[in-house]
Amino acid sequence: MVAVPVKVKGLHIATFLSGQVLRREPSQRDFALVMKMLGDGLNANSVRKARQAYFATPVVTAERFQSIVKLLALFAQQLGETASHQAMAPAPAEPRPVALAKEFLHAHTDQEMTLAQVAQHAHVSPFYFCKLFKKTTGMTFTEYLARLRIEKAKTLLKDPLSRVSEIVYAAGFGSIPQFNSLFKRYVGVPPRQYRQLAQTQAGR
Repeated sequence: MVAVPVKVKGLHIATFLSGQVLRREPSQRDFALVMKMLGDGLNANSVRKARQAYFATPVVTAERFQSIVKLLALFAQQLGETASHQAMAPAPAEPRPVALAKEFLHAHTDQEMTLAQVAQHAHVSPFYFCKLFKKTTGMTFTEYLARLRIEKAKTLLKDPLSRVSEIVYAAGFGSIPQFNSLFKRYVGVPPRQYRQLAQTQAGR
């Protein structure tokens, strides 16, 4: 069985599971080992059903098994990205200061900015802005900005000609280590692995 986590905002929200498979043809010896692990508490009917289920389990080659893992990883990535886009998108009923702040942040993602600057653009005090923004989006200003930059970096990473070092600064991050750390936290995989997955998905 293969288990692939689905992550949104760096949180493990779900797991994709494959069905039970075997990597080689089952044998009586293998089944005996399984039954030994299960113990002696099974009656004859349970043993018969276990035998039927065990020998009916699909056998997959190493190549096919890797394809299953890759497919589940692509599905998990796609689901996580869809949820991330929805979390970052403007909401129709959100307060005007929050809408103004998001508009400003989206337009200046690659630039250095402070909470005070964004609050001033939203025409509210920094204290009020922090409370309102967190209540509306479920994220702090700092977290939202980091995730916004991650989303931009994800788009840039899909271009195979772009260098990661260039993407870091184009997305507004101050350093490569900071970028790598935040990307892994929020996306679940390092930037280079994400690029490989994105290229595989594009080539399907």
